[in-house]
Amino acid sequence: MNRITAVAKLHFVNLWTVLWVPGIILAIILAMNLAIWWLILSAVSDTTNQADVREGFGYSGAVFYIFVHMMVVAVQAFNLTFPFALGYGVTRRHFYLGSMLAFALLSAFWAVVMTVLSLIEQATDGWGLGGAMFSSIYFGDGAWWQRLFLFFVTFLFFFYIGAGVATLYVRWKAKGLLAFFALLAAALVGGFALIVRTDSWSAVGDWFVTNGTYGVAAWALVPAALAALAGYFVLQRATPRN
Repeated sequence: MNRITAVAKLHFVNLWTVLWVPGIILAIILAMNLAIWWLILSAVSDTTNQADVREGFGYSGAVFYIFVHMMVVAVQAFNLTFPFALGYGVTRRHFYLGSMLAFALLSAFWAVVMTVLSLIEQATDGWGLGGAMFSSIYFGDGAWWQRLFLFFVTFLFFFYIGAGVATLYVRWKAKGLLAFFALLAAALVGGFALIVRTDSWSAVGDWFVTNGTYGVAAWALVPAALAALAGYFVLQRATPRN
């Protein structure tokens, strides 16, 4: 366990990558959204139209940047940190388990940050402008702990998917990625074709409605766990090349 925690600490050596850079960019995005919301509201004088505009603010997807950033962090962790760790005698198993622990801790940290910001946003009526960046419609309207769970699962999903894809590159380089994305594209097209041929769009819609925002988030744990498990076995035979 000491070796696993040591590897986890390795991912926190450069806090700029996992903390300061995403935090600064997130603050810039928020400032830009505040400016845009203010400009739009100042151009609408009618009260009824302003209410419609405020409702439209609830569909903002600006915050999704940070999830993609964390996927990139996971990819870089394996492409850059993996050879370095092996050079110090860390085993592949310890490196992988330590990385998964670090990603889980980062997911928990950023989930708390996002939840707190969403609560502040709601308490201030969208920063005084009726905006919704951290509490947009995509994150549901449940209790704070439900939103905390959703943020945590979403971060975990992007971290583990990014880690799984990164192990393919470490193991097979560009050929492995090309094969993976080709198979993924074929699976997606096949899935859409099956839905269209069986006229199952209503069933798909019912599934989303039945599970709700937080139920769908819980299901995201399945591909995240599969990606983490697959990445573990792929990395056992990976040979880093600098």
